[in-house]
Amino acid sequence: MCDARLFQPQINALSGRLPLVTAPIGGHDSMQALAAEILNYAPPRFALAGLSMGGILAMEILRQAPDRVDRVALLDTNPRAELPEVQERRAPQIEAAKKGELSRIMRDEMKPNYLADGPNMGAILDLCMTMATDLGPEVFVNQSIALRDRPDQCETLRQFDGSALVLCGEEDRLCPVERHELMHELLPNSRLQIIDGAGHLPTLEQPEITTAALIRWLEDT
Repeated sequence: MCDARLFQPQINALSGRLPLVTAPIGGHDSMQALAAEILNYAPPRFALAGLSMGGILAMEILRQAPDRVDRVALLDTNPRAELPEVQERRAPQIEAAKKGELSRIMRDEMKPNYLADGPNMGAILDLCMTMATDLGPEVFVNQSIALRDRPDQCETLRQFDGSALVLCGEEDRLCPVERHELMHELLPNSRLQIIDGAGHLPTLEQPEITTAALIRWLEDT
């Protein structure tokens, strides 16, 4: 439930150096359809970065069109299919969102798991709430179903030999460090970076360190 503002510090830092494209990911309720839509308007070949659900979608793009992806950055994400106990929590959240309770879901069930303690925690959580309410319940429902039904992408990562960055906040409770160690092991040509003082959203929690890591990844030959 984030839009391009999730990457605003990186957009500010990189927009004068290279062309950037951000993609909305709420118009369909499957990873396969979301990936196909992005591939329809993406350049013929590109570097691909995604965080959380965006990283899961990046892996589906890799599965569908590995020849079009020059390099990939996977941030605070998970290559596995969703666990049954997590899937079970989706249905009541979807029904509540349809009944107008999106703000409550985000406030009580989502936001508490996002961030590490830090001086900007309140402002970042306020931004997360704004992004979510701007996107609205229809996007929440689509994204919830797409996440619930996603495939395992471990074999996709094994097959990709381009330059890869695997990055996460050390205190990420949603996609913990061990998931990123797994992705690092699966990707033949990857660098793993764990960022202190960050949870699930290091692009906003530790923007300078995250941007520097992305620049190194983009400059890898």
